[in-house]
Amino acid sequence: MNKAWRHLRTIQHHRRLVRQHCFQIGLYRQGLMHDLSKYSPVEFRVGAKYFQGTQSPNNIERREKGYSSAWLHHKGRNKHHLEYWIDYDVHGDHKMCGMKMPARYVAEMFCDRLAASKVYRGGKYRETDPIEYYEHSRDHYIIHPETAALLEKLLRMVAEKGEKATFAYIRREVLHNDR
Repeated sequence: MNKAWRHLRTIQHHRRLVRQHCFQIGLYRQGLMHDLSKYSPVEFRVGAKYFQGTQSPNNIERREKGYSSAWLHHKGRNKHHLEYWIDYDVHGDHKMCGMKMPARYVAEMFCDRLAASKVYRGGKYRETDPIEYYEHSRDHYIIHPETAALLEKLLRMVAEKGEKATFAYIRREVLHNDR
């Protein structure tokens, strides 16, 4: 099976998992629309060329070129990525900083990270994988403190209490006023 076909199957598997997770928390439109830009030529070609199945093809392109054209395209079109919400601080020295994300996009980001861990870890997936991946990478994130706190809380919750309890919490406490 060629790399383009395998990449397409990976995208579809990931989107199916995110859709299922989003539906469980009541984010139906976001579940349906999640990551549609991955089918665009700029993203799909990179994914097919650098496909490995165990990590994002964007990481491979980034190592080869020094940047990822697919990631730059993707993050600018998908509000569930913290990088979408980076802007200049209007106070102080106007440094780049993370803007507070609406709860619905933090919830979708949580679903996305859960699904990505399941796709890339396969049968080795554990409910601690999403928080471990986050903790491994968080030192370089530019993210609003409240957004980080909510995402970390949800990732820890799924590791400690499981998906069912975390999805119920998101529906009941996180999204109750954000639909």
